[in-house]
Amino acid sequence: MTGEDASGPTGAGQSWQPDPTRLPPYLLTGGRARPIDDNLEIEAQVMTTVAGRGELPRLHFEIRDIVALCAEPHAVAEVAVRLGMHLGVARVLVGDLVATGHLTVRRPELDPTMRAQIIERVIRGLDNLA
Repeated sequence: MTGEDASGPTGAGQSWQPDPTRLPPYLLTGGRARPIDDNLEIEAQVMTTVAGRGELPRLHFEIRDIVALCAEPHAVAEVAVRLGMHLGVARVLVGDLVATGHLTVRRPELDPTMRAQIIERVIRGLDNLA
């Protein structure tokens, strides 16, 4: 990493040049801040469907990357980290892909104490990825 990204310079005296290959998050989500399924948890496991695999060659950019990554199950938060996306953007895009049948969501039936343990494990895993 060079110390600069689309958010601006990291050192004093450096001039900031925007990265034309990075789109602002609101363009990726059509200005939406919430997924279609507002109950889409960050720890929910998402996986590519048969239909999603069939559509993969026709998909573009971030959508294609998410569908390809989810050939194996990943938590929504892990999708965000692995693809370098803001978590909110990943939730919106994953929600869209679930709605169109490209991805499926696995939500295990858990009691509240198990849910907290899973969230802690997801956070620890994300820390290890970073």
